Amino acid sequence: MAERSEAPGLLPGRWHLSRETFMRVFPGISVSLLVAVAAQFLSEHYGAPAMLMALLLGLALNFLADEGTRTRAGIEISAKTVLRIGVALLGARISIQMLDDLGGAMILLIIGGVLATILFGLAVGALFGRGWRLSLLTAGAVAICGASAAMAIAAVLPKTDKSERNLAFTVIAVTILSTIAMILYPVLSGWFGFTALQSGVFLGGTIHDVAQVVGAGFSINAEVGETATVVKLIRVAMLAPVVLIFSLAIRARGFEPNPAEGRRPPLLPGFVTGFLILACLNSIGAIPALLAGLLEELSRWALLTAIAAVGIKTSLIKMFEVGGSAVGLVVTQTVFLAALMLAGLYFMA
Repeated sequence: MAERSEAPGLLPGRWHLSRETFMRVFPGISVSLLVAVAAQFLSEHYGAPAMLMALLLGLALNFLADEGTRTRAGIEISAKTVLRIGVALLGARISIQMLDDLGGAMILLIIGGVLATILFGLAVGALFGRGWRLSLLTAGAVAICGASAAMAIAAVLPKTDKSERNLAFTVIAVTILSTIAMILYPVLSGWFGFTALQSGVFLGGTIHDVAQVVGAGFSINAEVGETATVVKLIRVAMLAPVVLIFSLAIRARGFEPNPAEGRRPPLLPGFVTGFLILACLNSIGAIPALLAGLLEELSRWALLTAIAAVGIKTSLIKMFEVGGSAVGLVVTQTVFLAALMLAGLYFMA
């Protein structure tokens, strides 16, 4: 009888804890999601990039992340946990079949462009007087997939008091540059006389964000748009191995874990594992097209909510502390990637 009377008593306690936690994080998560919805509305009605809108709207609400506010805990969860869920779900977009129509030479050019840009970005960072953390963050964002890559890389970098500021700056910079490239690069493709395949490889291999790649490619024609999207997704597929390499390198350098976590991070971050599992399942056809589309949409909303939370956590005043050299760094990395892809396509012609 004693055991029977004890069991019911545990359930209310567990429910109370669960309800308490929910009520603690709900306001902040709701605010982040509402900012994401507003950003999506602005994007659909005025053509502005949703990621950029979410970040800018979030910056205007920085007071909601102040110490002691009811929304602080949920905003922290959105900026970290929701972010990692969004990156993991990106794996549902990746499939090995994407490689079939491009050919080995083009694939090597795409992969080489990613790796060379990251190495160049790290090397040139010192010339601009920037630390390796910001150089790695911006180079990875430029080389792989813009804001999504920036958020994934930021999740494994050792935390400092400038981490949130650097991430917010990187997202703004690559989104603006990606929008400029969406307008300029199709003109360059025509000026160089590229074929549909070459144009698709150039656009997909250089523009930072997926949405802008799609916009640039289909502004020429459907064939270029489809090729550019496939090329871009190959760059997205490199997110997991690149983040793993970064994580191993950071561990090898002996950096301490984030004090808030109090433990050493795993060798392979959980969100990277999720990304790889979904990519493998999608490659063998285990994920139905309808489910893959749903996961892709969930990923987009998770990342949009996360970047809104990052914006809320970031002080606009601190953003200006980044300095003009950081802008020069991202622009230089972007120009390097474009020049490298143009040179590769020229010599392969």
